[in-house]
Formats: sequence, C-alpha cells, structure tokens
Amino acid sequence: MAMKLDEDEGITMSQPKMTDVAKLAGVSPTTVSRVINRRGYLSAKTINKVEAAMHQLNYRPNTVARQLQSQKTMTIGVLVPTVANPFFGELTFQLEHYLFNAGFKVLVGNAENDIGKERRYLQQLLARQVDGLVIATHNHQQQIPEYQNANLPIVSIDRYLRATIPNVSSDNYAGGRLATEELIRRGAVHIIHTDSVERFNKRDYLRQQAYQDVMREHGLTPVTYKIDFNSRPDRLQAFFNRIFDEHPEVDAFFTSNDMDAIQLLQVARQRGIAVPDQLQVIGYDGVPTTTQIVPELSTIVQPLDEMAKTAVDLLQREIRGDQVAGSHKLPVKLRVSGSLR
Repeated sequence: MAMKLDEDEGITMSQPKMTDVAKLAGVSPTTVSRVINRRGYLSAKTINKVEAAMHQLNYRPNTVARQLQSQKTMTIGVLVPTVANPFFGELTFQLEHYLFNAGFKVLVGNAENDIGKERRYLQQLLARQVDGLVIATHNHQQQIPEYQNANLPIVSIDRYLRATIPNVSSDNYAGGRLATEELIRRGAVHIIHTDSVERFNKRDYLRQQAYQDVMREHGLTPVTYKIDFNSRPDRLQAFFNRIFDEHPEVDAFFTSNDMDAIQLLQVARQRGIAVPDQLQVIGYDGVPTTTQIVPELSTIVQPLDEMAKTAVDLLQREIRGDQVAGSHKLPVKLRVSGSLR
C-alpha cells in the first residue's frame, strides 16, 4: 500500500490503487479490472485472489468513475406481475442471483398486474437510466407504449413484446402436448383446459394450442375455460365449481399454472371427488415451493434456473452491442405424482 510521510502529521495512508491490488494478488491491473467488472473468462482461483487482496487493502472501486467512463449505471430493472405467486417469486430470485454475480444492481418492480402501476415503474426505471430490462409482466404490451419506444436492451420472459426483443420461455407447446397426451394415455377422455383470458399475443397461448391439437388428433372435443390471472381465491373457487356443474363428466384437467391446479384440487376435495381415481390433474410450472406445499400435484416443470440464466446472458450480449432476437425455448419435463393414476 502506498504511504506518505508528513513532518507535522506523521504517517498517513493514501487510498489504495488498482495497481496495489494487482501487486498483492500477483496479477496484472487488467485482470483486477476484469474481476471488478466481471468481464471475460476468469478462474475461481484468480477471482478469489483478487477479491482477497481487495479485502485486505480495503480497496473500493471508484463506482462513479467507472460509470462515467463506461456510460453505464450497472443497474438492471426487473418487472414481474406479482412476487406473491411462487413462480414469479422464484424467477425474481434466480434473476437477481445471476445479475448480481454479473456485477449488476437490481431494481424490482412488482406490477401487481396493474397497467398503470407497470407504466409508472417502467418510467421510473427509464429515468434512472438502467442499462437494461427483464420483463415478465402479464399486461398487454400494446397498452404500454414505453416498451415499443424504449431504446435500451430488453429481454422478455414468457411474453412476446416485439420481433426485435428476445424472448425466453419454456417450450410451452411441447409442455401442452406432453400434459394432454399423458392424461389421454392414462385413460382420460373428458379433459378440460384452463388458461388466462386472451389479452396477449397469440404466441403466448401455445399451451392451449397444443392441448387443442392433441385432443382433436385423438378425436376428442377440446374444452377451454378462460379466467383472469388476477382472480382472487374465492373467485377461482366459484370458477371451478361452475366447471364441475357444467361438465359433470369431466375426468381430467390440464391447468396452465400450478396455482389454479392447487385451487382445483381443493374444490374437488370439497365436492367429494376422489383424486386421482375420479379426476386426474396436471398443472404447469413446477417451482420448488409449490412442490413442497402440494407434493401430490403432477405438473409440467419449467427450467426456471436455466430460463433466468439465459435471460441474463442475452441481456449482457445486448448491452455489449450484439444483435440478439428471436425466441429461446427451453425443454420441459413432466413431474408425475399423486394427482395421476
């Protein structure tokens, strides 16, 4: 560490420099810079040596200078419909994990499925000059013009925004086929599908499309019920009771999310319907929290960790100036449990 001697004040220490860190760690100043900015390939051994030297010297990178030099804030905005839903709570956790490890700060907007609130969050994030956005909200993007005009890197998760914005999702069509074919293979004939009301792009309803395709391929009649994603538990309960009243012959459900499937299982139990002997159910999401709470639910498992990692990788490429677009679909799998016979 550099030191200076002043005859009146004795010995004082100057602020350690990057070169001091490099010397102590036995690496070049360029390597120290790469560790700080998480740029390029670095071994765990090198990262640990540099970070240990920074800690020993109490070295703090000049964040303001770095931002002015790079014209970046190293901040990413993440917008989700609600962190109360286990799927989006887990997604937010995974995104923050990968973004933090890449050197970014994260600002999370909990839009609560409210267009006005989402627009205010988006405007605030743009005003803060974030370096990029990860969008997973459920409001119709055509009603939020900021998405169409925002001139910064954006990655969407499971929602189509526009052709130039990369989209990361599980393979929704494959998941819909897998669920419906499995129910038919296990003897179900009167299978009902539930999905959210259609207010998005048709590409956002591939689970429904797959269900309908498989049913018709097997000479069966598809029946899809639509419900608002924002519905309260009491409305969901009334919704499923109405389906049972209108379709007493139903012997299976494929729901487009696990929370609906959980409510469905509760209603079936209240009506004295035996699962899986009289009714089979497959949900969609498969996050660890839901699996722990309702282990009997069979579901299509989305690779959340890989989806978050892919979204962050794509966003970093966009920030570097790479041209990135198109759909990035990740494989799903069926988790079989007690709601299938």
